[in-house]
Amino acid sequence: MTSIVKLFVVSPDTRSERRLDLHLTIEQLKAKLELITGIPVQNQKISLHNGDGDSQVVAQLDDDAKPLGYYSVRDFQTIKVVDTNPSTSFTGQLSDVSQVEKFELSDDAYAQRTDSVLAYKQRHKVGRFAPPSTEPTPEPAVHISIGSRCEVESTEPGLNKRGTVRFFGQTEFAAGLWVGVEYDEPMGKNDGCLKGVQYFSCRPNYGVFVRPAKVTIGDFPVEEIDFDDEEI
Repeated sequence: MTSIVKLFVVSPDTRSERRLDLHLTIEQLKAKLELITGIPVQNQKISLHNGDGDSQVVAQLDDDAKPLGYYSVRDFQTIKVVDTNPSTSFTGQLSDVSQVEKFELSDDAYAQRTDSVLAYKQRHKVGRFAPPSTEPTPEPAVHISIGSRCEVESTEPGLNKRGTVRFFGQTEFAAGLWVGVEYDEPMGKNDGCLKGVQYFSCRPNYGVFVRPAKVTIGDFPVEEIDFDDEEI
């Protein structure tokens, strides 16, 4: 059976994981803890807990002659070390920044500095100081062949809006690339003509124009519509 345990050691200024021998006496343990926590041996009050956030004390390790194993220490328990006289060792003051004088600069004073990040961005026209781009946003590389079978994205669950690509390219009604689709069923909005320009021809309400991102090209067969026997 191994005599080594893995424990968390916590003090006001430190937190670490340590491998400790169960045969160590509490006196020997305190000597090690002084090197870890900076708390002098004579100031240490040591308690054993089941976890870091557990305030309930499992045992007080206060008998210098007893070995660590006497207290039934288990892996991943926590040893908390309290400094009983912090005024002599400055314990806790390393992590207490409440007394540290803070350097504060007003927005106007900061804007006047020439050695700041703000000044650097202004000089080099970076970030919000960069001139607006006049270059048009490039269209993503995409090619859709005329005559391809396709399916158009639908917001209605279970509805497959299938058809054939009849047009692909730039239009006069809006910038960017558009796909003209002739639906298999009258679910469209036009006959391939929009705002007086005939981009392709199909029956009324069978045509639609959509963005390429909404179109999936594939082997989509024409779906057969099964009418109810009582409907004609």
